[in-house]
Amino acid sequence: MTDTRRDPVADLRRIAFLLERAHEATYRVRAFRSAAAAVEKLDENELHERAEAGTLKKLQGIGDVTARCVAESLNGEEPVYLRRLEATAGTSVDEAGNALRALLKGDCHAHSDWSDGGSPIREMAEAARSIGHDYLVLTDHSPRLTVANGLSPERLRQQLDVVAELNAELAPFRILTGIEVDINEDGTLDQEPSLLERLDVVVASVHSKLRAPKDVMTKRMLRAIEDPNTDVLGHCTGRLVTGRESTGQGKRPESEFDADAVFAACAERGVAVEINSRPERLDPPKRLLRLAVEAGCHFAIDTDAHAPGQLDWQPYGCARAALCGVDPAMVINTWSADDLIAWTR
Repeated sequence: MTDTRRDPVADLRRIAFLLERAHEATYRVRAFRSAAAAVEKLDENELHERAEAGTLKKLQGIGDVTARCVAESLNGEEPVYLRRLEATAGTSVDEAGNALRALLKGDCHAHSDWSDGGSPIREMAEAARSIGHDYLVLTDHSPRLTVANGLSPERLRQQLDVVAELNAELAPFRILTGIEVDINEDGTLDQEPSLLERLDVVVASVHSKLRAPKDVMTKRMLRAIEDPNTDVLGHCTGRLVTGRESTGQGKRPESEFDADAVFAACAERGVAVEINSRPERLDPPKRLLRLAVEAGCHFAIDTDAHAPGQLDWQPYGCARAALCGVDPAMVINTWSADDLIAWTR
């Protein structure tokens, strides 16, 4: 039975408290404290009227997320945002992250020397097996990304034959067939649809025109998510937070897109949002990761590894997932290979 006497001001302040304790950005904490102050000034009747009319966001200091929290609180429900924070409040991030890492059975995003990785497929597979994985999804690049030696349809077909031979030798460990397919500027996928249908896992990522206007990028991403062959949305903002020493590439800001619309589409279409564990990416940012959690998305905690040692980078993603309240049951690579394939099919 719900508690109809919940206090939205107290709930907003509790969220701010938990964010402060988790060392979250000051601006995020301030957003909830400002919303609490704005709500506290309203009399009860006006507060309920605005919540019912959907006009809370018209008040200074209240945005989409805080308005949703207030509405849920007024309905006698613990706000989802608060519930996620409370779920991890009593557990250290390291402890929760380690527990999540122990549940992972594979990695859904890794590259070999067939595209821009540095090691052969077998070496990547053996390294994945050595750190306790049951499977590795091989996701070399698609042809449009020529700088990464992307796979033409002919080369991808050859790779499928190689993977079949290796699986016969490495069983019970499995290499799952896949691709990191470019999302073209019009939102189509950069590979033959009939070939994508043959693959176990398709990770779709934007690699070009990352500074496109928000509406253009949103439309591009939504079309890719609606493609029935898309299973995972890769590194959704495309950001680089530290730059890449190996290539001399510097930092890169986030792409702009309508996160609410994109994550709602992912939840509706059964497309997992990737939690990219590469230290220079850490994508999506925590604020967007929390939005994806609230939208009901599935997730894939991946390394985007380009070398064997990078396959052990998953703890970076697991720590951020735990901090943001990701439910392990919604992480597709906590599932067995058979269950994962049944879901992608």
